[in-house]
Amino acid sequence: MSNYDFVYNLTESAEEIDLYEILEITRGASKAEIKKAYHKAALASHPDKVAAEDREAADVRFKVVSQAYEILYDEGTRDMYDAHGMAAFEKGQGGMPEYTDMNDIINQFFQMGGGMPPGFEGSRSKKPRKGPDQIQDYPVTIEDLYKGKSKRIKVTKNVICGHCKGTGAKTKAKAHECGSCGGRGATQKMKHENGYYRPVIAECSECHGQGHFFKDKDKCKKCGGKRIIEESKVVELYIPKGNGDKIKFKGEADQVPGQIPGDIVVLLKEKAQSTFIRKGEHLLATINIALAESLFGFSRVVLKHVDGRGLHMSRSRGQITKPGQTFKIAGEGMPIKRTGLTGDLYLTVNVVFPDDGWSPDQNMITSFVKAQPPSQEPIVADTVEDVEYDDKADIHQIKISDSRINEDDEDDEAADLDGAPQCAQQ
Repeated sequence: MSNYDFVYNLTESAEEIDLYEILEITRGASKAEIKKAYHKAALASHPDKVAAEDREAADVRFKVVSQAYEILYDEGTRDMYDAHGMAAFEKGQGGMPEYTDMNDIINQFFQMGGGMPPGFEGSRSKKPRKGPDQIQDYPVTIEDLYKGKSKRIKVTKNVICGHCKGTGAKTKAKAHECGSCGGRGATQKMKHENGYYRPVIAECSECHGQGHFFKDKDKCKKCGGKRIIEESKVVELYIPKGNGDKIKFKGEADQVPGQIPGDIVVLLKEKAQSTFIRKGEHLLATINIALAESLFGFSRVVLKHVDGRGLHMSRSRGQITKPGQTFKIAGEGMPIKRTGLTGDLYLTVNVVFPDDGWSPDQNMITSFVKAQPPSQEPIVADTVEDVEYDDKADIHQIKISDSRINEDDEDDEAADLDGAPQCAQQ
């Protein structure tokens, strides 16, 4: 059975089926997402996973899911489907393989009482197909997300030529059928993959998927027969307060004749910041305190917040603040969109010790030692040895010697013993 035994032809009178809906994925789905969705749908539709009386209907559903995967996973057939829908896979012309009519599959479902296949519900309409979304990155700071921001940005996209209304030709110009694809707009090629060849459907390079062409003298002078022109416009990018990650402009993607424009999706890429780290709706930061403050307490502003407010904390004498200790301040994190709520702020303590060379007077040292609680019990050993040390060592730079060196030494010693002269017996 070829890979395309179940590609379905939708004639001009047939109703369009959305393969993306069959697999329950978006038009911008990656190959990994397509494969994952296929495995899920195929498992749910597999004939071996249902009762005997339901296997015939399940077999049809499984074929529908499999063919949706076949078309969308291959980049060539996916491009053709995105551009022309199932019309790109019409029956037997121009060297294309013979395909099965999708209407036959639909009728089988009703005859067997199996219901519509996954993704077909509500999708059988004659409305134009939606084009692919355009993804754009936009850098933002935590301050932008915390306070909200409005920014005018320039967007360049393809729009349908207004001079020829998307035909690519002068008024009353006659179109000529493409001889390379026989008017289909697509050709079949053999693709080498994983050690074998398989047929793939690709857009016709001669007519660029149109199935026809116009002579140069008949082409639209404004778009040169391309049917679209490039246009720039300014849009308002509004970043609301909160922890969102994308903003969508409906219908603002590239225009293609016969399709509904997709969306421009702006992905908000947060720039690294020295003070705060965002974890969803929560904020993390580090505060520095002096050694004396860690031991005897403090009362001061410890951090300037994203909005410019100073956050004041107090620690009374007797409350020892340890290095790495974390404080949670409820409600001081990121705003949560459309809820009026906010996350929390987590502050981790860094105790700043005096630099080398700092030497308080003896009275201060004596007073401090007397004020401390009793130290741990002394360590008692039979032998005590003074050691030298490196106070600049880094535990992350530890090097471990190759254990095989020691093993080789042991082997050499064993060889020496084996070859040593033995004492003569008396």
